[in-house]
Amino acid sequence: QVQVVESGGRSVQAGGSLRLSCAASGRTFSSNFMGWFRQAPGKEREFVGAIMWSGGDTYYADFVKGRFTVSGDGAKNSVYLQLNSLKLEDTAVYYCAADSGGTYRYKPISVTGSYTYWGQGTQVTVSL
Repeated sequence: QVQVVESGGRSVQAGGSLRLSCAASGRTFSSNFMGWFRQAPGKEREFVGAIMWSGGDTYYADFVKGRFTVSGDGAKNSVYLQLNSLKLEDTAVYYCAADSGGTYRYKPISVTGSYTYWGQGTQVTVSL
């Protein structure tokens, strides 16, 4: 059984920083990429950023605009999201996700359907 667990979410003031962590585990777990999504109340889940293990390339949503950084360690099945210059509109539940692994075939990395395993989410609340 695969488990994906996020941590690090909390309340923070606007302009502050936060680092989210995510670890995936399971005897059969493998992945080609892991990513972060977020969902604010009343809104759809949206892509934040992701990392491809082969080559280490990272990908971001346009709204990130250099404020967030995705990093990770493929050998440890762990991915991190550094959030800087936080804004009120960054308030959301942040989810970590991983694809199903195996032989890589192209999947759009910013689409929820490309991911198989999901965490329960961690709440980030930004206030004045």
